[in-house]
Formats: sequence, structure tokens, C-alpha cells
Amino acid sequence: MPDAAQNAAPAGARGFARVVAGHTLVHASMSGMRLAAPLLALHLGLGTVYVGVLLALYSLTQVFIALPVGRYVERHGLRRPMGWAALVAGSAALGCAAFPRFEVLCGAALCMGGATGLCMIALQRYVGRAARDGAELRRMFSWLSLGPAASNMLGPVLAGLCIDHFADWYSTPIDLLGFRAAFAVLAFLPLLSWLLVRSAASASRVPPPAPLAGSNAAASPWDLLRAPRMRSLLLVNWLLSSCWDVHTFVVPVLGHERQLSASVIGGILGGFAVAAALVRLLIPLMAAQAREWHVTTAAMLSTALLFAIYPLMQGAWGMALCSLLLGFALGSVQPMIMSTLHHITPDGQRSQALALRLMAINCSSVVMPLLFGSVGAVLGVSVLFWTVGSAVGLGSRAAWRLRI
Repeated sequence: MPDAAQNAAPAGARGFARVVAGHTLVHASMSGMRLAAPLLALHLGLGTVYVGVLLALYSLTQVFIALPVGRYVERHGLRRPMGWAALVAGSAALGCAAFPRFEVLCGAALCMGGATGLCMIALQRYVGRAARDGAELRRMFSWLSLGPAASNMLGPVLAGLCIDHFADWYSTPIDLLGFRAAFAVLAFLPLLSWLLVRSAASASRVPPPAPLAGSNAAASPWDLLRAPRMRSLLLVNWLLSSCWDVHTFVVPVLGHERQLSASVIGGILGGFAVAAALVRLLIPLMAAQAREWHVTTAAMLSTALLFAIYPLMQGAWGMALCSLLLGFALGSVQPMIMSTLHHITPDGQRSQALALRLMAINCSSVVMPLLFGSVGAVLGVSVLFWTVGSAVGLGSRAAWRLRI
């Protein structure tokens, strides 16, 4: 494919805004399901073990299908994968609305996780092909990464409003009516996402992918791991993803030990999410000056320092400040990781590289919370913070090796 075509940009800011909105809506559907499904399981009288299994299933599918999805996206581009993602995600939510049973919730979790992974790989590849230079690549990935941040507020709010108030609006007992309404509303979001992304793809000057030829056609995604920089990138990505997981896991435990209220603990975690979103708004303004390896290395060193002092904070304000600073550090990383990945990966294997990254993240999301629970129970959460912080600090050398 000619370089000019490969580097063509989407048709205007309006088309790219549709892509960001579509990304947000698919993730909002899943984040709403991750709230509604566990609440329904508890409403049905099931224990917290069932809730844990249910939440793990949202990440489990992506571990196994990420590589086949990457190859599929490489062949078909954006529109067809997004159509399938919308169909599967919408059907999963509608299935829960029609049959609100635990086994249906489990099947829907597997389907929703797989559909979200397909959407993510397709959109990230599309943006990577559309950017004209390194600065625009960082800028576009910063805007795209706002989607999951916004969806973590949109989806749960929609689901919660439906669950709590739908029955009141219709003057009926809550029973399952509110849950059915929540799932039905969440099923509509992927359809709307498909309509937005489809129109953006139609207006784009990025051509459909050409069939792969030569060595790239037969290349295995595991061949990518032979490149030292790809191994370094996946290591850095895994370490920083583990920091997100450990922060989400440990803060409620630390807050409980310090006898903080649930609302205060929620505010501390909320400050982290807000800071992560704000820094992604700032990155497009400094995309021309920022360099991926500088930002990533600084974020890892800052995270290591914050993890060292976080357990020493005894009051809510100290923890909130650490949470806010940690959100700025970790929130700056994803656009830089995505930009680096597109720089170091051959054109015909970018979807496979995205799939490897997604698989590593979701393996971490399934396994690490179980490990955190075991280590925290034996050694205490402070030791867990310091151990992960030390690993991230040492791993900053791998981030510096990602110089482009």
C-alpha cells in the first residue's frame, strides 16, 4: 500500500469525534454491565464468590480470542469488525434483559468482553493508520483513550438510574424490572456506536486494507516477541497495568484499615479516575514536544515513588493527594504506549501487536487480583504496594530502551 494512502487522515475532526464517541459507547455498555450484572447476582441471593467469577469472565475471553481477532482485523479493517462487535455486545445485553439468570449473565460477560476487545483492536488500528506523523499519532491516541475514561462514568450511571428508578416511574415493585430496563438501555449503546463509526469510516480517506503478501502474510504474532523493543514494551505495559489493578484493589483495604467511610474511599478512587482523564486532555496540547519514552519513563519513576509513600499516608487527604498524582502519572502512559507500538511494529502486523498487548493486560486482570489477595493476606497491603513499586522502578530501564 502506498505510503500516502497508509498515512491518510480521517476526513476532519467531526469524523474522528464519531470514532471517539463510538469507542466511548461500546465501553459504556460493558462498564454498565459490570455494575448491573453483579448487582443482579446479589439480588438473586448469590454470594460474593459468584460476583468475583462473573467479573473475571469479562477479561477472560479477551485472553483467548485476542490473537485471532487481531488477524481478523488485519484482513477486514474497521467496518466489519465493528459491526460484529456491536451485534455481539447488543445481543449479550438483550439476552440478560430477556433472561435475567446467572448462567445468562456469565455467557453475556464472555460475549461482552470479546466484543469490547474486537472493538478496541479495530479502532486502535484505524487510528494508527490514519495519523500522518508521530505528533498526530500521540494526539489521536490521547483523544481515543478518553473513551474508556468517560465510559466508566456513563455506563454505571445509566445502569444505576434504570435499576433504582425505572420501577418507581412505572409504580411497580422493583423486582427484576429495573434490571431488565438497564440491560435494554445498555444494549442500545453498541448499536449507536456502530452507526457513528460506520459513518466515520465511510467519510474517511483511509482505504480498506489490502491483502497481506510476502513474509508478513505468513508471519506469526509470536515472531513479534523476537524483537527486543517489543518485549520491553509488553513488559512496561504489564507493569503499569498491574499498578492500576493494585491501586484499585488496595485502596479500599487501606481505607478500611484507617476507618474511612465508603464515600471517602470512593472519592479517593474517583480522584484517580478524574486525574487520569484530565492528563489525557492535556497530552494533545503538548503532543509535538512530548516523546514517548520520556513520558513513560517519568511515569514509571513517579509511580514507584508514590507507591513507596502511599501506605505511609494515615489520613484521607494524604491518600487523596497520592491518588490524584498517581492518576496523572498512569493516565499519561496509554497514549504513549500505543504510539510506540505503532512505531516499532511492521505495518502488516499491527493488529497482531495490539492483540498481544490486549492479551497481556487481560491475563493480568484475571490473575493479579488473586495474587494480590494472597500476598496481602500474608504480608499486608503495605508490602504489596512497596513490592509492586520496586518492580515498576526497576522496569523503568525497559521504558528508556524504547527510544525511537
